Amino acid sequence: MPTKVIMPQMGESVVEGTVGKWLKHEGDAVEQYEPIVEVETDKVTSEVTAVTGGTLLKIYVDEGRTVDAGTVLAMIGEPGEAVPDIVESEVVAALGHAARGSETPAPAAASSPAPEPAPPRASTTHVTPVVARIAAEHNVDVSRIQGTGHGGRVTKKDIMAYIESQPAEADLPPWERPGSGDLFKIEDAEAAAPPDHVHAPPPAPGRPGDLVPHSTMRKRIAEHMVLSKLHTAPHVTTVFEANMSAVMAHRAAHKADFARRGINLTFTAYFAAATAEALRRHPHVNSQWRDDGVLLKPEINIGMAVALDEGLIVPVIKRADELSLAGLARLVNDLAARARSNALAPDEVQGGTFTITNHGVAGSLFATPIINQPQTGILGVGAIKKRVVVLDNDAIAVRPMVYLSFTFDHRVLDGASADWFVAEIVKLLEGWG
Repeated sequence: MPTKVIMPQMGESVVEGTVGKWLKHEGDAVEQYEPIVEVETDKVTSEVTAVTGGTLLKIYVDEGRTVDAGTVLAMIGEPGEAVPDIVESEVVAALGHAARGSETPAPAAASSPAPEPAPPRASTTHVTPVVARIAAEHNVDVSRIQGTGHGGRVTKKDIMAYIESQPAEADLPPWERPGSGDLFKIEDAEAAAPPDHVHAPPPAPGRPGDLVPHSTMRKRIAEHMVLSKLHTAPHVTTVFEANMSAVMAHRAAHKADFARRGINLTFTAYFAAATAEALRRHPHVNSQWRDDGVLLKPEINIGMAVALDEGLIVPVIKRADELSLAGLARLVNDLAARARSNALAPDEVQGGTFTITNHGVAGSLFATPIINQPQTGILGVGAIKKRVVVLDNDAIAVRPMVYLSFTFDHRVLDGASADWFVAEIVKLLEGWG
């Protein structure tokens, strides 16, 4: 019987999606877990995979259309198999989870005895793009996993627990294997860590004279920035500079050790760690303006702006203040890499309480970033440059310096409270040890 391809509910608050591009066309053969369509939700593009192998018999939703979660996008089955022209949407919003791809049920005869219930199989349950990617990377048959999600759905937690429970570790990268800190030896420690991303100028969107249509991401960015700057918060920016000598010395001393553990120790991790600690000490900055008061957020979730060719995306480091420098560095690497390869889940770009934008990667010294609503502030990090400075003893020296620009909502913070917060970050960076 034909199997439905369902528009998944990609996150708790994501109730619709836009069909961006069909990767397969009617009549094409598809394999189980093979990506067949790209779905755009907010600023994330995710791939919806086939829950079963077969032939893509019919496409119901054209590219560019926005539909609710649960909408049947297409039908997969055997070549020549009959499918309806119109199908009803699955009810998923009330369930609060991703839509399930299920086979079209056949009506049971009245005289037929009730069949024994079959054990739930993950192969007939919708698999999110994240779970499908993990399954493909580790060659895991998802049907072997007992899902704990709604309706037996296999979650990321389920598949990771299954992988970790297996005795064989050959499928895991070296730095993810238990005991890798002691067992993993390599001549060139730098080779173990993921390489630095090369920041290149974005490709030209077209030729002179062309009218380039707005992508979904560009439209959302434009709407969000105009809402924040012109219609919501009075923006004020304060600029500090920090001496990065202590951070650079620490990084030089520990970069090789981190690399042996598969971690690329970038400066972004230091800025995230210092900002998280400063937010813990100044909770009024980790807040949200509301008409009835200022809501102090219970968690410190730092958004990290990542530049893409087509725009900007902000994956979120959840509970950043509870992570070590190594944990932050690993997450920074992972989120940035998956952001650039369109492998983020929608929930991974939601829930931020503060944002850092490292515009210095392109050589910019300082900027006046726009607040990512409904947050209270955003920290801009400029390029680290050697500059001539005057020390406390009036001696002149050359030091690696960085400008930190903090744009804040003047409804929540005044100049003094904003300056104390940035001064805290500077103090943490300059005293790193």
